[in-house]
Amino acid sequence: MSEDVIFTPLTWRNLAVKNRLFRSNISGRFDNEDGSLTQTRINWECQFARGGVGAIISSFVPVQMEGRIVAGYATIHRDDFIPLWQRLGEAVHRFDCKYILQLSHSGRQMDLPGVHNQHRRSLSSTDHKEALHGFLCRAMSGHEIERTIEAFADGAWRAREAGLDGVELHAANGYLFTQFLSSAINDRRDRYGGSLANRARFLLDVIRAIRERVGPDFHLQVKISAVDHNDILPWEGKGNTLAESLQVCRWVETAGADALHVSVGSLFPHPLNPPGDFSFDTIASTYDAMLSAGVDTFRNYLLFRYSSLRWIFRWLWSRHQRGHVVEGVSLDEARAVRQAVGIPVISTGGYQRASLVREAIASGACDAVSSARALIANPDLPKQWQTGQDEPERPCTFCNKCLLNAPKNPLGCYELSRFDGDHERMIATLMTIYDTRPELRLPPVPPAQNP
Repeated sequence: MSEDVIFTPLTWRNLAVKNRLFRSNISGRFDNEDGSLTQTRINWECQFARGGVGAIISSFVPVQMEGRIVAGYATIHRDDFIPLWQRLGEAVHRFDCKYILQLSHSGRQMDLPGVHNQHRRSLSSTDHKEALHGFLCRAMSGHEIERTIEAFADGAWRAREAGLDGVELHAANGYLFTQFLSSAINDRRDRYGGSLANRARFLLDVIRAIRERVGPDFHLQVKISAVDHNDILPWEGKGNTLAESLQVCRWVETAGADALHVSVGSLFPHPLNPPGDFSFDTIASTYDAMLSAGVDTFRNYLLFRYSSLRWIFRWLWSRHQRGHVVEGVSLDEARAVRQAVGIPVISTGGYQRASLVREAIASGACDAVSSARALIANPDLPKQWQTGQDEPERPCTFCNKCLLNAPKNPLGCYELSRFDGDHERMIATLMTIYDTRPELRLPPVPPAQNP
């Protein structure tokens, strides 16, 4: 019997992974306001490591507090956080699973600013507000760009010092790197705007700075949107084409990246990232948490809240999904990237059928796949595949309720049909990661002062 390609090791220049399924970047508001991580995050990550994935790509981890997308997400902006990330890495490694830290910056795509970023415009490539929610921003100065490049290099150094297995730059899905790369967003007239080479300069400068800081032997990969599909709102430009992104990928390889992680979409969420259903009942109950974050959020809330208006948003959203599959939505783009570069390629896109993953790898479209929602639904998906199942007994329905709950509620599966309609069982499952059993410590008493 031939060896199952899903469970063959993947050996890259600086990293060896036991199989070809990665947990893609996803997380909830599990951490502290100051950016320090918690036991809840360790519990969250370990459920996937225990379930058998070869590697975990962390959630969005900001390199600066001003680059958070959501308050309550752990950051890597301080040296004293290194031992915390080291502890998390040690926990994941106990299950023979690698841990790749995703270095990130929100730019203008800041959903829940928190106290650190409240009432100030976020930094971006542009002064123009974010299109979907109306998040306000301002164009970064040259000094701010240099400072941010240094922050990414510092973040990579901290990840290496913590004993983690590599880093990923989040240059996809509308965050800061996308805001520089995209022809539909970047309207600068300096050396970081205009031509494709100029728009790619920020990303390439960060890669070179990381390599200078940590050397050639620490794993570095880049997540990129192969096609922007930026015209969710009809008056917005389409953004970067596949041909433009292929050129960026070649430059990324030359600059020193070890792998590419291929997605699509110029914002998050996007109709094609993640594709699937859109639960208006869910978003109507959670979107109010974002009302003060953007100037267009109240408009969106009305579209979500009132059934007589929902058809407007449904039409805008669903017209991009026609003709596209849900599982493996960006596989064709990954295939094109893999043909254009000489480094390994990961394809993301809701993978949960073993047969599709085997075909994707065997056909040369990619070297590995990443999933998030399918693993939230079934953290032990790799073990189910190993028993010979093509898909899990209770597959992910791609309802996207997990993501639409995230602004207010714990991240997890909210599809009641997967729990036989048992709401209490669903809640109990959601709560498993909060089994922290903290020790309550008393502060030290100051020494008595002499009279």
